Amino acid sequence: MLLTDFDFELPPELIARYPAKARPGSRLLVVAERLSDHGFTDFPTFLAAGDLLVFNDTRVIPARLRGTKGSGGKVEVLVERITGRTTAIAQVRASKSPKPGSRILFDERCVATVAGRAGGMYTLTFSEPVMTCLERQGEVPLPPYLDRDAEAADDERYQTIYARTPGAVAAPTAGLHFDQQMMQQTLELGVQHAFVTLHVGAGTFQPLREPEVSANRLHAERIVVSEAVCQQVEQTRAGGGRVIAVGTTSVRALEAASGDGAIAPYDGETDIFIWPGYSFRSVDILLTNFHLPQSSLLMLVAAFAGRQRTLAAYQHAVAERYRFFSYGDAMLLYPDRE
Repeated sequence: MLLTDFDFELPPELIARYPAKARPGSRLLVVAERLSDHGFTDFPTFLAAGDLLVFNDTRVIPARLRGTKGSGGKVEVLVERITGRTTAIAQVRASKSPKPGSRILFDERCVATVAGRAGGMYTLTFSEPVMTCLERQGEVPLPPYLDRDAEAADDERYQTIYARTPGAVAAPTAGLHFDQQMMQQTLELGVQHAFVTLHVGAGTFQPLREPEVSANRLHAERIVVSEAVCQQVEQTRAGGGRVIAVGTTSVRALEAASGDGAIAPYDGETDIFIWPGYSFRSVDILLTNFHLPQSSLLMLVAAFAGRQRTLAAYQHAVAERYRFFSYGDAMLLYPDRE
């Protein structure tokens, strides 16, 4: 199976550079035995008492820093992962790659020293706690395809309303459609909520490079699936309910925790890569946004809903002028039964 098997033409103007006016104000494409167009406010009508919605509660940190080298050259740092109180792994963009031992100045209190480099990532040691520096100097790390700097409104809108565990450098975007009223409405229907954690890394925006799908490897991300969540999943399915993953990150967390067949508590890293041919163990329905061509996330969706059906849905979405990517519209996908 090749990357080109997951390609589609996307007019640039369909990339949503800003969110909808209201969180549930997006559109919703339902992909079942047939395609149907809805508003996201219709989402609760597809739920039933006894279902379980699984959300990713990671919180996006202000991971983008702008600084200068000792020579005065400008540097942009994207913290990929905080590894200790004063240490982090980061991407560094500069006119010339900084060497080990060089310093990056962010302000009079925050200086980072380059401790080493592995591939495209740098290990940095900060002069103060990393989060202290980020909270004072950092910016929301908007995806590169938005092609704009973060604005004040992004501090709120590029964050789910239930975000509570800091660590992500990209939002779990399917959750951006939910406001408090929508959350309450689903509870009143008898739908349960569960929360996993997957700290989305900047690698989620890196393109796959090997033409053969199976030759690619994904970056590792930290996940936590608690014993309580495992019990909720098991009880839901035993009672005839459906497990509905809100976003591909929730899928990856649940499926990584189900590696031996039955779901079990998981606290660690995963580089699980899901493409067509994968047998899902813990997810019955998927809510997600529209993803980039040839991306691992599109492959996950195709594994769940079927490649041909997924690409047909994307073709329909382009024709109907749906909005794509992080701030775009949503899809509700039922599994491919063939």
